[in-house]
Amino acid sequence: MTVTAGGELPDRLHDVIVVGAGVVGTAVARELARHRLRVALVEAGDDVGNGTSKANTAILHTGFDAAPGTLESRLVREGRHRLAAYAEQSGIPVEPVGALLVAWDREQLATLPALAAKAARNGYHATRLLDAAELARREPHLGPGALGALEVPDEWIICPWTTTLAYATQAVRAGVDLHLNCRVQSVTAGTHHELATSRGLLRTRYLVNAAGLHADELDRRLGRQDFTVTPRRGQLIVYDKLARPLVGHILLPVPTALGKGVLVAPTVYGNVILGPTAEDLDDKRDTGSSAEGLETLRATGRRILPALIDEEVTAVYAGLRAATGHDDYRIRAHPRLRYVTVGGIRSTGLTASMAIADYVTGLLGDAGLHLGPARDLEPVPMPNIGEARPRPYQRADLIAADPAYGTIVCHCERVTRGEIRDALTSTVPPGSLDGLRRRTRARGGRCQGFSCGPAVRALFEDGRR
Repeated sequence: MTVTAGGELPDRLHDVIVVGAGVVGTAVARELARHRLRVALVEAGDDVGNGTSKANTAILHTGFDAAPGTLESRLVREGRHRLAAYAEQSGIPVEPVGALLVAWDREQLATLPALAAKAARNGYHATRLLDAAELARREPHLGPGALGALEVPDEWIICPWTTTLAYATQAVRAGVDLHLNCRVQSVTAGTHHELATSRGLLRTRYLVNAAGLHADELDRRLGRQDFTVTPRRGQLIVYDKLARPLVGHILLPVPTALGKGVLVAPTVYGNVILGPTAEDLDDKRDTGSSAEGLETLRATGRRILPALIDEEVTAVYAGLRAATGHDDYRIRAHPRLRYVTVGGIRSTGLTASMAIADYVTGLLGDAGLHLGPARDLEPVPMPNIGEARPRPYQRADLIAADPAYGTIVCHCERVTRGEIRDALTSTVPPGSLDGLRRRTRARGGRCQGFSCGPAVRALFEDGRR
């Protein structure tokens, strides 16, 4: 098992290097690890899932609203089944809450049958129309004026952080080298690719570009100009766990030509999220929130779920999606270059990740990479940070075996010393306090670390010595 975050890189010729350790890049690395290949996964940040993936809206999609016939439609449909099974096997937090597309006027209500027909064209046949009375019974805290809804029962909520970490952990344990703090600065193509990185030179026969927001830049370094990534900022408000009884489903707006709009959804951690906005920017680093954006969200949320706006806010954050101006994923193989681009992966990429990985592996095989037979990987049981199953502090058997699981460090999220210790000694340990939060929820509750911050930092620094 090799995970490096600094120092010189190994001087070896890899069969495949995957650039970008988000949910898609780690999924590709995991899939390649099923074959006897020399694979490296390189990431500019100090952790896996540290870019677009960490701010995903955390929905396990059905693909009901994808454009029929697209690659996205197919891969989301296939990926959903794979990820649902993988989550069950690995202990990734998932809750089958279902979604409701709520119609607030006659025009939106008239659109719902067409959306059901679109879902059917995407191979999803479980949608159901609800009248106003049934909708009010199912979601009694909805604002006034809702006329009906389209139910999509298989839209679930999931933990994107644990998903990415599970892929990376399984890949590393199966022999993939993971190099963090390793930004690719240039690429030279020849008999093999030479990648000049911020930590030195890497060599590989085949290259996969899963660089997310920066996928277009890497593409151009290889002479390709297939697309341009425009960072699309999505601001979100996270409400405290006390708001959780207000909403039972993922509440989606009826989509318009301008996009999917703002949703209200529970999270697997017991919170409620409101968002995202959709703002095209020029700066790929601009993950700040704005007063205008938050006010827009509050105004929208006030109509959807009025009582939510009076609840306490736990956090505000923003993520950047890799918009390309195209309506489909931009996954392309360039056999002559021994190169595959995985670009334009929007928020559905979490759901589609395992199917994308399988598709990309197939493209590499078509481009001449000898894959050899595939093997089953050892399962990776992941720590539970969701609220649907018992957490360590609730398990008498764990506490009896190890009192560290009964010692709470973060009282907002009930995170124990044992969970923090396990994260710091795991196969892919966190590179920062934020990484530790994504693995354990420590510092992620209503006080945002005001109370537990010093204790968590001390444990983090001790664990890294």
